[in-house]
Amino acid sequence: MTTMPPPPAALQRLPRERLPDLLARMPKAELHLHIEGSLEPELIFALAQRNGVSLPYASVQALRAAYAFTDLQSFLDIYYAGASVLLHEADFCDMAMAYFRRAAADGVVHAELFFDPQTHTARGVSMGAVIEGLARAQAQAQRELGISSALILCFLRHLSEEDAFATLQAALPWRAQFIGVGLDSSERGHPPEKFSRVFARCRELGLRIVAHAGEEGPPAYIRTALDDLRVQRIDHGVRCVDDPALVTELVRRRVPLTVCPLSNVKLCVYRRMEDHVLPQLLSAGLCVTVNSDDPAYFGGYVLDNYRALFAAHPTLGPREAWQLAANSFEASFVDAAARDRGLAALAAVVESLASD
Repeated sequence: MTTMPPPPAALQRLPRERLPDLLARMPKAELHLHIEGSLEPELIFALAQRNGVSLPYASVQALRAAYAFTDLQSFLDIYYAGASVLLHEADFCDMAMAYFRRAAADGVVHAELFFDPQTHTARGVSMGAVIEGLARAQAQAQRELGISSALILCFLRHLSEEDAFATLQAALPWRAQFIGVGLDSSERGHPPEKFSRVFARCRELGLRIVAHAGEEGPPAYIRTALDDLRVQRIDHGVRCVDDPALVTELVRRRVPLTVCPLSNVKLCVYRRMEDHVLPQLLSAGLCVTVNSDDPAYFGGYVLDNYRALFAAHPTLGPREAWQLAANSFEASFVDAAARDRGLAALAAVVESLASD
């Protein structure tokens, strides 16, 4: 990771009472967002009607009522059902634009979107429809909202490595449209090393490497993701607190963790937001970021995550808010110039609020 500038001096003049304004106004990067997980029930029903897809729920309200997850798998079952309405390029574009509009309202200026092509190609949807639809929305979001973005292709870890290889091969004609690969879906029983060979191939192709690890899985999965897959970021990673030596290693190597507070509570990783370890991770010196994961299912977009976290942890103040936003730019895959622009805009918001 590159050297970061020190906190703005204006932070010392910014009282905690201005924290709500700071959380809302500060520019942010979002680095852990599953675009299929931004599909709101209203859009699911609209796309189902447009595409003639029958849903196992009678109404938007009935679908929302089903969002009572007990673990990751109970969420994934509904997640894949929701994705069944996505059939055409226009569907993927509409879904992504709906996310970008919400993100812009939350102060997101850069987003790195995960997408799961296997969820769609297994249903007969073409790889081109998926990627070209998302790419069309990216261009529109940049043009209309000023949000830069990038795509990260994720392999479903409950499927085989052979399937991941086939997915990678099918996506290569659109190599210019995605910057990296990730690993998501059911964590338990599917350690990162299951995908060692395909990630080695992705590194040869010059792709950025990230992976979900240490959400429901043990700290050992984080170690394997680091040492075997050679990831540049850990998605979630909260279980690292169970291995102090691992925390020390993550701090030393400045490996970012893309943490998703509301998701962790919704999926019962923590019983309450007050139990979340993010303040502990931050105080340990880890490069922690705040993200929304699957916002349509977990009760909030990125600003909702910031607000819920800070409301539950009164020891967190403007200094920590600035740090989390600064971390998001540091951990992103933007170039140095874009990172510096984001940090400068963040410092300008701090200065403005401190001077009011």
